[in-house]
Amino acid sequence: MSRDYPLDKTRNIGIAAHIDAGKTTVTERILFYSGKVHRMGEVHEGSTVMDWMELERERGITITSAATTCYWNDHRINIMDTPGHVDFTVEVERSLRVLDGVIAVFCAVGGVEPQSETVWRQADKYHIPRLAFVNKMDRVGSDFLNVVKMIREKLKANAIPIQLPIGAGEDFTGLVDLVRMKAVTYDNESLGATYSESDIPADLVDSCETAREELLGALADYDEDILHHVVDGSDVSEESIKKALRRAVLDATVVPVLCGTAFRNKGVQHLLDAVVDYLPDPTDVPPVKGVNPFSKKEEERKADSREPFAALVFKVITDPYVGLLHYIRVYSGTAKTGSHVVNASNKKKERIGRVLLMHANKREELPEISAGDIVAIVGLKHSATGDTLCDLKHPLRLEMMDFPEPVISVAIEPKTKADEVKLSEALGRLSDEDPTFVVKVDEDTGQTLISGMGELHLEILVDRMLREFSVGANVGRPQVAFRETITKKARSEGRFIRQSGGRGQYGHVIIELEPNPGNGFEFESRMRGVAVPKQYVRYVENGIRESMASGPVNGCPVVDVKVTLVDGSYHEVDSSDLAFRAAGSRAFYDGVRKAGPVLLEPVMDVEVVLPVEYVGDVMNDLNMRRGKVEGMSQRADTHVISARAPLSDMFGYATTLRSLTQGRAIYSMQFSHYDQVPGERVAQLQGRVRGLA
Repeated sequence: MSRDYPLDKTRNIGIAAHIDAGKTTVTERILFYSGKVHRMGEVHEGSTVMDWMELERERGITITSAATTCYWNDHRINIMDTPGHVDFTVEVERSLRVLDGVIAVFCAVGGVEPQSETVWRQADKYHIPRLAFVNKMDRVGSDFLNVVKMIREKLKANAIPIQLPIGAGEDFTGLVDLVRMKAVTYDNESLGATYSESDIPADLVDSCETAREELLGALADYDEDILHHVVDGSDVSEESIKKALRRAVLDATVVPVLCGTAFRNKGVQHLLDAVVDYLPDPTDVPPVKGVNPFSKKEEERKADSREPFAALVFKVITDPYVGLLHYIRVYSGTAKTGSHVVNASNKKKERIGRVLLMHANKREELPEISAGDIVAIVGLKHSATGDTLCDLKHPLRLEMMDFPEPVISVAIEPKTKADEVKLSEALGRLSDEDPTFVVKVDEDTGQTLISGMGELHLEILVDRMLREFSVGANVGRPQVAFRETITKKARSEGRFIRQSGGRGQYGHVIIELEPNPGNGFEFESRMRGVAVPKQYVRYVENGIRESMASGPVNGCPVVDVKVTLVDGSYHEVDSSDLAFRAAGSRAFYDGVRKAGPVLLEPVMDVEVVLPVEYVGDVMNDLNMRRGKVEGMSQRADTHVISARAPLSDMFGYATTLRSLTQGRAIYSMQFSHYDQVPGERVAQLQGRVRGLA
């Protein structure tokens, strides 16, 4: 595939934003104008190409990231359309891991919203160059410059407009290209497919001149011609601006801001031009680095088909026609259908059965793949999300992906005996697809618990079980994933001694515990001499880790604790691995009881956008839910309440909010941190909650 489009004419990009900013509509217009589809799909009609799942079309939201490929100005563009809802943030995370550039879409009225910030942080994590597209300029209350200001203040980004809108709301007719200093207006009769260029309207000349000078000032560090212009006011060529702007974008120091309205078919072609002009091709990105699983040395692979083959599995889905599909990004080398590769993560050999170029849920078979490609593979047996596929003779394990822990769980059980087998298969398939979906059997109750990132996440998964796997199941009330931790230092001793006539068991350890907020579990050995022989130290740690699964307050997992092994003793004959593991477990459990154990609960960031007349009622309701209002602001003609509230008190909030505001308010909620449960609340919860891993 890459032979027709060399790497310098390939772009691997994602489209990401807060829910309802218009990502899917932008993608649909890109596909239409690039000739990939011949009819525009609409989210409200359930006719979009990218939201192909029945659930996505019914609900009007993107649930799973979809891949497609289109062509523009002699370039091949691989696109990932990602979800905007925080419950599906893993879809964004694993897409960004394999992309070279991102279009961040912002609503011209809402601006930078909570999930916008999450997506931006994820892109920062992978150092991905970005374009910002201010969408919905046709909406009442749209304000392009205010969104630019929000990007700078909230996201701490160097946002520089390269376009200015002509009009706003119903009067939005086009844009001014600040690079070429031309006005662009779109023809409504042709669905925006044709547009005309003209001189800048007289009333916009001054603001466009000012904005262009700001653009040139930001680029002066990247081009000497532009620097001379800033100094002496000479003309700057379009080529110089584009060249400098591309360098600034690749350096991730400048974020060009464009505008338009995808729904009204304005601005999308110029967004595609910007993707080609400014976002990186695979060779612009630094070589990927990984570890040779045998030599343990760090190696790198350049984006070159002549390098050894290396690819990352970033997504697994179940296809009703071909079974498991493994989406991969090829970083280097080539591989043909039927060839063998090795999974460097588990050192198992794999065969590439078929290679598919995906267009949402449609597919096109390819004979081979090479560097820069994003495709799906059929036939892999031992690979999961985050695994590396590589050349048999040149193994390389790329950096694994980190996924957040689930924060909410429900109990699920089959309705009939026949559903039992189906449920087991469905849970296995869905957990293969989604790393944030965790299945566990509660040892005390025997219940099967499913855990995820939010109510909507679990609701969608249960709905998929019914539709895709025909499973009849009863679902319990949601349960929060509580945790336990300690608040002070403590010293503890653990002994495990058994005498049975022959060889006995003997293990004895002394440990110190201390709080380790935000850093998880750490274990250290600081013994002098051989009080506990080295070969037993790791079994002491294993015993402690096992004991962490159930704390003394309410049987929830213990987190954020540092444990130091300081002393102990052993018996030359009776000491064993088992004895020291048991001694470590006893010492830890006893130590946690002495160290001021407390119960922790997940706290959520909540943002409510609503008309001013309902502010009082909504704030009172948040207070009743133990919420703390962090601030208030005005956004166009609405008010925004920013608050933090414990997840356990936010169940059913959507229904309550609709009732309080006559359906005129919207809210978003995402995980913030774990916080201590107040004492009076602990008494109510004890015995009723379980820690759900």
